[in-house]
Amino acid sequence: MKIVVTAGPTREHLDPVRFLSNPSTGKMGFVVAAEAAKRGHNVVLVSGPVSLKTPKGVRRIDVVSARQMCKEVLDAVGSPKDEGERVAVVSVAAVADWRPAVCASVKLKKHQMSSELKLVRNPDILKKLSSKIARNNGFLKLVGFAAETGKPVKEAARKCREKKLSFIVANDVTEPGAGFASETNKVSFVFPDAHIKDLPLMTKGKVAKFLINEVERLF
Repeated sequence: MKIVVTAGPTREHLDPVRFLSNPSTGKMGFVVAAEAAKRGHNVVLVSGPVSLKTPKGVRRIDVVSARQMCKEVLDAVGSPKDEGERVAVVSVAAVADWRPAVCASVKLKKHQMSSELKLVRNPDILKKLSSKIARNNGFLKLVGFAAETGKPVKEAARKCREKKLSFIVANDVTEPGAGFASETNKVSFVFPDAHIKDLPLMTKGKVAKFLINEVERLF
């Protein structure tokens, strides 16, 4: 099948040198893409700004902003049913929910900047894709990631229902070994029927193996 993976952060610029972002390094998304490619799938990796090598056998598309990522993912997915291709989207990227309403073309001086920043909402990539589910029944599956704090499973279950996901991977980024930039992760797979599969702390590579197993079962 074709597996479209998103990875890393996005950057939402205020001007050419300042931006809003997050600590995502892309490690989880890249190992997911690598595992899928090892199994012979056609893998497209849409990545925000990271310092990682492209996994073998993976077609990589680099982006900066959430809007750029959204466009590239939609283009990569295409119309699966019309094209007779089974497509799974695994949305691992930490995509910015908001961006500055205005991006200056030159660096702003201190006296030019306001103490208040006006923001506008970015497109929700999975929500946009969920509108394609009915039309591509059986040919398109969506998998999300929910990096949360406190009670990740409850919030992940809400997202899973609202975005019509096949399942979502939840983790608490405040837990030791499960946050951004770590080599390990501790996740729960949350399904629409309220079934939950908890995994112990393990390397991100091992998490990727469990994840791709579940993706392959979807078809």
